[in-house]
Amino acid sequence: MKPTTVIDGFINLNKPTGITSAKALYKVRSASGMRKSGHSGTLDPAADGVLVICVGKATKTVECMMNHPKVYRATARLDVTSESLDSDSAHIPVETDGERSQSEVADALAKFEGTQEQVPPIVSALKIGGVPAYKLARRGEQPALKARKVTIYWTRLISFDWPTVSFEMACGRGTYVRSVIRDLGASLECGGCLTGLTRLQVGPFHIDDAWTLDRLQTASAHDYILPLSQWDEAVRKDPPPVPPRPDG
Repeated sequence: MKPTTVIDGFINLNKPTGITSAKALYKVRSASGMRKSGHSGTLDPAADGVLVICVGKATKTVECMMNHPKVYRATARLDVTSESLDSDSAHIPVETDGERSQSEVADALAKFEGTQEQVPPIVSALKIGGVPAYKLARRGEQPALKARKVTIYWTRLISFDWPTVSFEMACGRGTYVRSVIRDLGASLECGGCLTGLTRLQVGPFHIDDAWTLDRLQTASAHDYILPLSQWDEAVRKDPPPVPPRPDG
């Protein structure tokens, strides 16, 4: 049911895989009737999870939302790589001198915690001379992307069975999980290719409370739009709190 007036607030959307964040926003606008809206941090089409939609006057908090830490769960292979550093492009086998152990992977992953210089993936939306890097890559060019400072607050190894590793991490704005996996492979002298990514949290918004697009279609906007008046303080918190590392 579409509201007759604009509701100022946030929609905690669980974006599905297979669509862009822009397409997800379009679908939310269609379901809610809220034209004045925008998302606060793109998720690649192959990724799913929390995509925060700011509605009405809450669109003024988009920059605040982007500054909040994010939590991801990633799955990767350490025996391959690819041009895009994920499964959107063909896997390229990487020769190694043998399998890596779980302790080696855990130790290497932990070393990424803290602030560091990270080079973004060549296949990304970052612009060079006004042109997105991925467009240059499609032309066969090798865009030179400068390293930039990113912060990884914590990492947690979930499972490992060579060559597949699964882990969670909390990170700051501008961090590319694909680059973390690339650099993890480099530190272990093996491959590194993202095969699955879920965003579990953006600031105060958790995946456990997120709405699917299917649920939005049959619900009232008053049910799923979280009022700006109740969430504004948490969203504008400066500095935003870091999500705690899960036990285990």
